Amino acid sequence: MKIRRYAGVTTFIVAGALALTACSSGSGEGSDESSAGGASTGVITVSNGEPQNPLIPTMTNETNGSTAIQNLFAGLVYYGADGSVHNEVAESIESDDNQTWTIKLKDGWTFTDGTPVTAESFAKAWDWGATLSNAQNLSYFFEPIQGFSYDEDSSLIEAGGLTAEDETTLVVKLTQPESDFPTRLGYAAFFPLPESFYEDTEAFGENPVGNGPYKLEEWAHNEAITLVPNEDYAGERTPQNGGLELIAYTQEDTAYNDLLDGNLDIIKNVPSSAFQTFEDDLAGRAVNQPSAVIQTMTVPEWLEEFQGEAGLLRRQAISHAINREEITETVFAGSRTPATDFTSPVIDGWTEEIPGNEVLEFDEAKAKELWAQAEEISPVPADYKLQIASNADSDHQTWVDATCNSIKNVLGIDCEFYPYPTFDEFLDARDNGEVPGMFRAGWQADYPAMSNFLGPIYGTGAGSNDGQWSNADFDAKLSEANGASTPEEATELYKQAEEILFQTLPGIPLWYSNATGGWSENVDNVEFGWDSDPILYQVTKAE
Repeated sequence: MKIRRYAGVTTFIVAGALALTACSSGSGEGSDESSAGGASTGVITVSNGEPQNPLIPTMTNETNGSTAIQNLFAGLVYYGADGSVHNEVAESIESDDNQTWTIKLKDGWTFTDGTPVTAESFAKAWDWGATLSNAQNLSYFFEPIQGFSYDEDSSLIEAGGLTAEDETTLVVKLTQPESDFPTRLGYAAFFPLPESFYEDTEAFGENPVGNGPYKLEEWAHNEAITLVPNEDYAGERTPQNGGLELIAYTQEDTAYNDLLDGNLDIIKNVPSSAFQTFEDDLAGRAVNQPSAVIQTMTVPEWLEEFQGEAGLLRRQAISHAINREEITETVFAGSRTPATDFTSPVIDGWTEEIPGNEVLEFDEAKAKELWAQAEEISPVPADYKLQIASNADSDHQTWVDATCNSIKNVLGIDCEFYPYPTFDEFLDARDNGEVPGMFRAGWQADYPAMSNFLGPIYGTGAGSNDGQWSNADFDAKLSEANGASTPEEATELYKQAEEILFQTLPGIPLWYSNATGGWSENVDNVEFGWDSDPILYQVTKAE
């Protein structure tokens, strides 16, 4: 992991960056002749789904909502296709000690309601997002800032953690040095908000006012989110098209068929039914590349059979009973790679040599032995059935069925897919602690760093700690890593934090996901980035 800090840009180098991008420069029948040198006017249609929550940056921690948020707002920095960090609203981000950060803003930025983007726009937004009673999903991102509290309402501004010294100068004081703090600032939690937000937060969530490359035209719930170019956008992500239509599909096969028929421009996820054929089907208009995405199964702490010594033995037994190599080849046609840790191979610092990760190896004899030991301590009922939950509006049943078959064949227990009709229904059940079994936990990195795969998911009380796991030793190691004086020291400490995860298995890593997507003949300049998302502002299309 290498970070350079200077007045112009904070640069983060991601391992394997050269393999991360796939760009189309083809000239399909619908392509715009001017696409290489200027904006086109066609509206880009994109497969998406219904967001779980109102479109408020600090409330949005799932992919359907984030596709809209990332295009409606501009942060202090943004991430390039290879994971590099580029200044956007920030002119500079500097610190002498990695604890007190002085951020200078560029002039000329406005929200789409015409009001200026100032240092106070960031300070107030972060302060509101961090306040306990506002119950924001991403509030934990502000934990490092002086004044943050998990126990009571507190103000980062009043505590001196955030100071808007003038309209273009924001000073941030952390509780300890954190060398990768600038890398985080392109994530939604750190976006600014206009004054109109505080007048009616509910209305804002339905009709957000941002400062990004696009502005909202319409949100027809369960149908589509329509965005149009923001003519006053002051950054480098200038739209090269006439807008975006984010269509709420409930079945990925339907989206894929629409793509093949020319009725959809970009699909973000290829359904498993097409894994064997999509690169041939799309003939040069497909992407299959490494990305910062991992799939795991979360083990809810509220399930009695996974508690205590017997519960740990069962977690280990189930992990050993999953034939990851076979599933990634037969179900995913090699577009997934068996996981060997809790992060991602495209993130700098990754290694497949974490002590304890042998629990991810397929080992029938070991799995049976561990399950038998658990049964001696605390047996499950004779009719016990392991359920693996996920949403049915995306293509998960195929791999869940394969995983269940692997577990059943090895352990001799029943196992089945537990479906929720839509993604937002699944998320609501998960967030309310109502899921009756293990559940799918796909994680797409918010920013390109090892810490983002660990703290948000497994830190005590973190917004994406959906299994409600808590471990004081892990929290302490994570805090130590976050405060490391160098990125290299931090990497070693994050590895030690992973050792604790392997000792306790709050989740069971399955595989790393490639970005698998595609586009129609009607569009050009399509590129999928380090996080598996298409970079939509640069896509061109004739009207």
